[in-house]
Amino acid sequence: MKARDLSVLLGVILIIVMLVVPLPGWLLSVLILCNISLALIVILVSMNTQDTLQFSVFPTLILLLTLFRLGLNVSTTRSILSEGDAGGVVDTFGSFVIGDNPLVGFVVFIILVIINFLVITKGSERVSEVAARFSLDAMPGKQMSIDADLNAGLISEQQAKERREKVEAEADFHGSMDGASKFVKGDAIAGIIIVLINIIFGLIIGIVQMDMSFQEAINTFMRLTVGDGLVSQIPALLISTATGIVVTRASSDGNLGTEVTGQLLRYPKLLFIAAGTIFLLGLTPINFFLTTLLAALLALSGYLLLKQQSVSEVPDTEEEEQQESSAMKAPENVVSLLSMDPIEFEFGYALIPLVDANQGGDLLDRVIMIRRQLAIELGIVIPVVRIRDNIQLNPNEYRLKIKGNEVASGELLLDHYLAMTPDPDEDLLEGIETKEPAFGLPAKWISEENKDEAELSGYTVVDTPSVVSTHITEVLKRQAHTLIGRQETKQLVDHLKESYPILVEEVTPEPLAIGDIQKVLAKLLKENISIRNLPVIFETLADFSRMTNDTELLTEYVRQALSAQITKQYASNDKELKVITISGKVEKRVAENIQQTEHGNYLSLDPESQQEIVTTLHDEVEKLALQEETAIVLCSPAIRMYVKQLIDRFLPQVIVLSYNELEPDVQVQSVGVVNVA
Repeated sequence: MKARDLSVLLGVILIIVMLVVPLPGWLLSVLILCNISLALIVILVSMNTQDTLQFSVFPTLILLLTLFRLGLNVSTTRSILSEGDAGGVVDTFGSFVIGDNPLVGFVVFIILVIINFLVITKGSERVSEVAARFSLDAMPGKQMSIDADLNAGLISEQQAKERREKVEAEADFHGSMDGASKFVKGDAIAGIIIVLINIIFGLIIGIVQMDMSFQEAINTFMRLTVGDGLVSQIPALLISTATGIVVTRASSDGNLGTEVTGQLLRYPKLLFIAAGTIFLLGLTPINFFLTTLLAALLALSGYLLLKQQSVSEVPDTEEEEQQESSAMKAPENVVSLLSMDPIEFEFGYALIPLVDANQGGDLLDRVIMIRRQLAIELGIVIPVVRIRDNIQLNPNEYRLKIKGNEVASGELLLDHYLAMTPDPDEDLLEGIETKEPAFGLPAKWISEENKDEAELSGYTVVDTPSVVSTHITEVLKRQAHTLIGRQETKQLVDHLKESYPILVEEVTPEPLAIGDIQKVLAKLLKENISIRNLPVIFETLADFSRMTNDTELLTEYVRQALSAQITKQYASNDKELKVITISGKVEKRVAENIQQTEHGNYLSLDPESQQEIVTTLHDEVEKLALQEETAIVLCSPAIRMYVKQLIDRFLPQVIVLSYNELEPDVQVQSVGVVNVA
């Protein structure tokens, strides 16, 4: 155990001993001086802290110092009443204050007690109470502000965590200070009572047991009582003042001395007004010499401050260089290297103009718009995209990484436009052959001189920033299900709880944990279903989670509840939908091969049947592709998720819907059938 830890434990034990065991006068004097020293250290620390949390141990320290002071009071009271002596420190303090008149000394002591009790202690108690109440009331607003900054990408997840911890620590601190101020108040009251006990019983003991005269008893016990009260009240006054300083100060970049002098002397011209006022007072019967001297000092201070403000501050280059050098030599924080950005966009040095606003680059603004667009379309808050250059890449190359894994890459030519022809067979435009990165369509990089010609020929011409931003948007859409984890789900749940608290409480934490909800949301996003309509999703989970906790089945129920949204997403404006249907024979075969286990249901179909179904469906999809139609498979609700699982590995772009996911007024047109022999 460290020596400092041991000293605190021994100090607490010593307080208990003082309450029981009589202590000699010399030891009492040492402990009294220690008490005064501790009180001085506490008030000096409270004046030099820049943030209340830097002195977070203060409430506990108040309790320990109060107990220490009361223990000293008990020991000195025992010595005063039993021996008529409490050590040299008490005797010296009492003799110094009382002098030749015990009554005057006692009055001075009473005034000191009144100041401590009625002014400082009372005020500190009230400020602590108000600060604790306001801190607790402001917690929800601060938490919402942190969440808003995090969602807007202004701060990272680690910074948000640190801010939340600070808000909680501030609330705990002010609550503790509210309670600790009651100790300070109780200590002041106990000090008054102990003084009265010492005087009354001291006179009785001195006259009755020690055969003193009244005058001798009053001189002896009044001197010791006032001395004892002073050595107790002075530290108590310092601790009360420190309490008031801590609870009345707000967080700042400097200590109390810097703030007071900096803010009080911020307007030097006001010192001239004060100097003139003091000088005019000298024209009255008040001492003219003193007022003139003080006015001159004020005027001189104002002149020097004005002169100091007029001098331009020159940055200390040497000091800045020393700070940079020390920062470079500081030990590396290896833990920070473990953190990984959720989304990273890296690019070669030739693409720097895309990002540099001074060169006209607007990629940062486009990324912000992408995050807003995906929040509206998918209902998910995409994490901040970390954009950085990478000299290891080719000059014109870029790549997009999600959770450290590369998910997309491409090459850009800054001084060119990307042109896509409507008819690849009649592509006669001169340019550099390439592929459009977002959808893989054949395209060409053309120079600015050929732009007008390409547009007149019916080509789709896109500038470089639009190419890369479209690519980022499409990749993030496809990877949205990998970006929503438990932490992101918890944020969405907390946001929903603000408007629908009863609904959220019915779903989580029972019967569904945050992880279960996250799985449902991720499955929806994986099939490009927006989760923005969280109230409907949670209503469905509340209805069916009591019957099953299988996230696959719950996802199917949610999809059916979102039928209006899905219909609008895939059907045309005139409510027509061209689909590939699954024959009754295939549906029956799939349904018969669904295996139910305690870990969930899965499709156990023989490889030949799987191959036949996938091949037939692939042929139908190819036919639709020639007609530029989206491939949508329609089947019964009981097998929808199993059909999607079956074809997902081979035809991930094919959409699989069930009859229950379409509105009744949709006109379904079958353009193909999946059948097997």
